[in-house]
Amino acid sequence: MAQHQETNAIRIQTDRTAQMEHSTPLFLTSSFTYNSAEDMAAAFSDDTLDVNIYSRFSNPTVDEFIHKICVLEGAEDGIATGTGMAAVFATFMTFLGQGDHIISAAAVFGSTHTILTKYLPKWGISFDYFDMNQPDSIEALITPHTKMLYVETPSNPGLDIIDIAFVAAICRKHNVLFVVDNCFATPAVQQPLALGADLVLHSATKFIDGQGRVLGGVVAGKKELIHPMYLFVRNTGPSMSPFNAWVLTKSLETLFIRMDRHADSAMKLAKALEHHPALHNVKYPFLPAHPQYEVAKRQMKNGGGIVTFDLKGGIESGRKFLNGLKMLSMTNNLGDSRTIASHPASTTHSKLSAEERTAVGITPGLIRVSVGLEHFDDILADILQALAQC
Repeated sequence: MAQHQETNAIRIQTDRTAQMEHSTPLFLTSSFTYNSAEDMAAAFSDDTLDVNIYSRFSNPTVDEFIHKICVLEGAEDGIATGTGMAAVFATFMTFLGQGDHIISAAAVFGSTHTILTKYLPKWGISFDYFDMNQPDSIEALITPHTKMLYVETPSNPGLDIIDIAFVAAICRKHNVLFVVDNCFATPAVQQPLALGADLVLHSATKFIDGQGRVLGGVVAGKKELIHPMYLFVRNTGPSMSPFNAWVLTKSLETLFIRMDRHADSAMKLAKALEHHPALHNVKYPFLPAHPQYEVAKRQMKNGGGIVTFDLKGGIESGRKFLNGLKMLSMTNNLGDSRTIASHPASTTHSKLSAEERTAVGITPGLIRVSVGLEHFDDILADILQALAQC
């Protein structure tokens, strides 16, 4: 391993084949062959053998992507899934069973909210939400049946931040598995495992890909935790495709430089809009006005690539703003090279009730901007001219 993670993200590769390729190869195959019937039998009878059987189980290209993520996150092992939500669901299903209890931050992605509220109760798994702005409230929610605590930090879309080390100490005290969604920050910005988390997961679809091309998810942590998750994915099938893994492992080569550029432009945007007359407020982790600014500065390298602001005119102003954009994309994705604007209340978090949205800071006029890699002046100009129409 190299001393610097930026180098590891580029130089970790699958062993060269006899072709002596420079760029890592794509192992686009559904299965693998054996030299003898005995070797084939051994592969199926001994799970400890480091041998590929079937690409639902393992694949060299997928393994390369996992290995890179593990090195960048400081993890012993990992698993990759077809989507970020598959990573979330696999984590819940591996470690939670009938009668168990999970505590989650109320500020989570809409689909995660749906799993917690609609599907987990079907299997007798209960949940409680806590306010990320009140971490002192967590301990009172823990019961003898609590098995897991789940957070996104920064959260989607409200950019709430929580002190990972503080929560980790509570989880250790009560023997609760601590899972952190690191999607908004990426390992280039934040390493939750080093701060005490047990598992870290990502929607690799976002900043890890960085160009809005493929779907993917990944979970990393200690081997003893990853192995049962590997068995869950192997047996239920939400595995990552080799092609997507090849795209994602190449994307990691530019992750650090991309995140620096995303964050630099996002910080400039937050400062430029902070006192705009059309806005109630602007939120960005490294903006001193952010409620958890000091925590963000302590555990993040930079503030990431997402900025939110609240339009004074509510839903109608939100529509006018989006319709007034000339360059920015309107899509529900984020973490792209292209700057994206979205209106969470009517899209990604529309399944939440008005009360639930308010509780996690999703106001009717909230706009989420995923700041891309275009020239900053062009990003700002488009946003300002659209705000003028509100």
